[in-house]
Amino acid sequence: MRVIAGTYRSRPLAAPRGLGTRPTSDRLRETLFNILAPRLEGCRFVDLYAGTGAVGIEAISRGAAHVWFAENADPALASLRANLAALKITQGFTLEPRGVGAMLQRLAKLKEPVDIVFLDPPYEAEAEYANTLQFLGSARGREMLAPDALVIAEHSKKTALAARYGALEHTRLLKQGDAALSFFGFPAAE
Repeated sequence: MRVIAGTYRSRPLAAPRGLGTRPTSDRLRETLFNILAPRLEGCRFVDLYAGTGAVGIEAISRGAAHVWFAENADPALASLRANLAALKITQGFTLEPRGVGAMLQRLAKLKEPVDIVFLDPPYEAEAEYANTLQFLGSARGREMLAPDALVIAEHSKKTALAARYGALEHTRLLKQGDAALSFFGFPAAE
């Protein structure tokens, strides 16, 4: 596993041993960031269920102004911290070790909205997808997101996410290997 492009291009990233953490593949990350490229410079990016931090670190490498990482599994958190340290990334990020719920509460208090939210819970944790997306599509969640914010969920290609979570609408599905990326946004005019 490595950083695909940007400031930290080709630098290796560590992952915990075993199957407890499933990092987003280099190929899928490359596809995702090719799509996000026009939006990345100076954006405010959130990496929920961050695991090794590969997605958020890729966003930093490609010019995100700030990245928020949420991860509470100890082995993944250790890898995330080790990856940030190995790349000498000391600013431009916030790490929430208490997990996604604590991070969403933190983000709800911010003065400036976030532009991109990426979430990648364990594939089998269907309630995590529904709860997180429902919060982001709620009135409170919407306040923390920019009007043109993009919410992307990585999930198993065998799992279909809902077409709508509150105000968030499913706009695009991209499948690659066993994984899929579902893109959500707010309708342009309501």
